[in-house]
This record gives sequence, C-alpha cells and structure tokens, in this order.
Amino acid sequence: MKKIGIVISVLGLGLVVWSGYGWWKQTTVVTHDTSLAQSVDEEWDQTAEQQTLQVEDVAASQSGVTTKYDKGEEVGEFVIPKLGTVYPVYWGTNQAALQKGVGMYDTAFTTVPSAKRHTALAGHRDTTFRNLDQLAEGDRLYVKVDEVKYEYQVRETWVTDAEDRSVIVEKEKPTLTLTTCYPFDYIGSAPDRYIVQAELIGQEKMNGN
Repeated sequence: MKKIGIVISVLGLGLVVWSGYGWWKQTTVVTHDTSLAQSVDEEWDQTAEQQTLQVEDVAASQSGVTTKYDKGEEVGEFVIPKLGTVYPVYWGTNQAALQKGVGMYDTAFTTVPSAKRHTALAGHRDTTFRNLDQLAEGDRLYVKVDEVKYEYQVRETWVTDAEDRSVIVEKEKPTLTLTTCYPFDYIGSAPDRYIVQAELIGQEKMNGN
C-alpha cells in the first residue's frame, strides 16, 4: 500500500507540473510590450466615439471572399494598446489553436475582417485574455491580417451564459467580438462567458503598399 501511495503521489505531482508548464507556455505566446502595442496607431488612446464604417452593399462585399487558411494556421496579429499586449492569431478555436495564441472563429456566421461582417476571436481567460475585463467602451482594438490593419472601437462589454447562442451570429455591421470564459478567477470549467464587442472604424494597408 505504501508503494501504491508513492506512485499516486508521483503521478499527481507530475500532473501538477505538466499543467503548470502548459499554463506558463500559453502565457508566453502573448507579447507584453506597451511601447510596441501602442505604436500601432498614434490615436490608440482616443476614446471619443467614432463612426462605424459603412458598407454600401454588404452582400457584394462578402461575395468572392474565400478562406485560404488551414486549421491552426497563423493568420495575423491582434493588438490591444490599452493593455500593452500583442497576440498571434490562429485560424480556428480548437484547443490546439488556443494553446498557441488567440483563435479566430471559423463558423457559418463569422468571417475574416476583409468581409466587413462579423469577425470573432477567442482566448483563454487565465492566459491570453486574462485582463480583458479592463477594456471599456471607446477603447480601440487592432487586427492585422493579410497586410491590412483593421481598427475597431469597443461599443459594449457584458457577461453571458456559456450556452448563449446569440453572440456568434451574423452581423450587418462590420463587428469584432472577443470571447473568453468567466469568471476570470474561477477554478474549473467556468459557467459564463465575458464578451467584448467592437465595430470597425478604420482600415489601412500596411507596409506602405
């Protein structure tokens, strides 16, 4: 019995160490560099409400948009200047993608930013998106995909049930939604989701092209 107890203790310790290593590895995918994050735009701290970009013909803007990404492929960057953070973005929201960074939803209701509809990103509450609740209405967010920088402004934040199916839906306005589990300090599988919703207020071709 003593040997069995030792084996169980060793296995338990190994599990704790492995889980801790997995948590640490996920935290390292985020670049915490205030100067870098805030260099994304000179007006990153301007919180006065800006007009949402209008799409004259939403259907036409979405036609011909095809996804050329593979599951788990890196597709761009996500920047939150207020938090001083830069995140790699991967296609899909499965566990493999979320372990590497922020996942971009691949659903029938969501698109890449160029489609000017609904783009949604997910991240773990205790690693990549652990400070998401510090965002407020008017804060600016930036997504860089295919050498284009998309600028969004936060319109609303809220908490909803994990089973709420009214968040990841089609949008007529160019919208960015961030999702993570909630409460942030909950131990185990969190019952709720923290939602940040923003609208597109600008876009710019990068690299001077």
